[in-house]
Amino acid sequence: MKTIETTNQFILNTYKRYPVVFEKGTGCYLFDENGKKYLDMSSGIAVSLLGHSHPEVVKAIKKQSNKLLHTSNLYYSTPAPKLAKKLVEKSVFSKAFFCNSGAEANEAALKIAKKYGKIHGGEKKFKILSFKNSFHGRTIATITATGQTKYQESFTPLLPGVEYAEYNNIESVKKLISDDVCAVIIEPLQGEGGVHPAQGDFIKQLRELCDKHNALLIFDEIQTGVGRTGTLFAYEQFLPTKPDIVTLAKGIAAGLPMGVTLVNEKLSEVLQPGDHASTFGGNLLTSSVALAVLNCIDNDKILENVQKSGSYLIKKLNELKLKYSSIKDIRGQGLLIGIEIDFPAPELVNALIDKKIITVPAGTSVVRFLPPLIIKKKEIDILIDALDEIFKKRI
Repeated sequence: MKTIETTNQFILNTYKRYPVVFEKGTGCYLFDENGKKYLDMSSGIAVSLLGHSHPEVVKAIKKQSNKLLHTSNLYYSTPAPKLAKKLVEKSVFSKAFFCNSGAEANEAALKIAKKYGKIHGGEKKFKILSFKNSFHGRTIATITATGQTKYQESFTPLLPGVEYAEYNNIESVKKLISDDVCAVIIEPLQGEGGVHPAQGDFIKQLRELCDKHNALLIFDEIQTGVGRTGTLFAYEQFLPTKPDIVTLAKGIAAGLPMGVTLVNEKLSEVLQPGDHASTFGGNLLTSSVALAVLNCIDNDKILENVQKSGSYLIKKLNELKLKYSSIKDIRGQGLLIGIEIDFPAPELVNALIDKKIITVPAGTSVVRFLPPLIIKKKEIDILIDALDEIFKKRI
């Protein structure tokens, strides 16, 4: 039985899949079951940040898999504390919690916030503020925090006490925040919601409001962290303003499932044994690979390449915008860039697939470019030439 038929018969229909079956990859390219080559401008939705079959990632997988994959978090093991130490030393945070996904990392952050609120404000301090058009995951708690009703309406009733402000609108936050709020959760750059960067002054004022009401500021960097915006953490774009918690996932282990919740010093002892856990969180294999990823970012000048390639991609996209009225806007940071168009996003995604280029939509009229962080000018030029041909035909 063929792969697509088998998938449709035996796997729950939770994804609207494109009719392509990928079998292998190398660098910025994927190869389907017929050997056809595709330029990967989505990297598995910001996951394969070092590209495919990166030698250091493969080496780390082989080395650790030959030794030990899993024991239990009831015991100590070597890679996880090394990874936590490295993340702490490279950030403003004090301790880490490891899990398997972005939704789980956000779930841990929300639980920390709720317990912190109860400790410092009693039973009433449990409310959470999020933002319209945000995306924080698909568990009940994280779809509640997600400010998009299309993800929520089939799963009501949701978690109580969550309200939604307008992104980049501090006045809307002021109307909702109070001493009953235990946390504000925000993406420093909304990805799924249409690629909208947060404004620096807005983040600064948000931090001040959180301090005033003793609420935690949580940065959801599931999509923007681990170098995607040109710094290792997206919060670095807003320094000296700092969040209390940052969550990571996607690219941290280059394709293996891992989520991370990093907390500052004042939160380092909030969770105690029995409060939270993750059976597979921080296992030996994923932790080893994450360490390899961070080492590659340091040793291979990945952040420099993100800044250089991201600037080049935005420049070339803006040149296309001057040529074609169908392009309404170009937004983003580093190598998380959105192109807003005046026709449905899936049409452009499909047109690019026809040209053997993989991208991903962000809402109804925005297409995201999330290439591996190793991408160079020659691959970007392939994308730009394809877009030029596609938009030329629409005139």
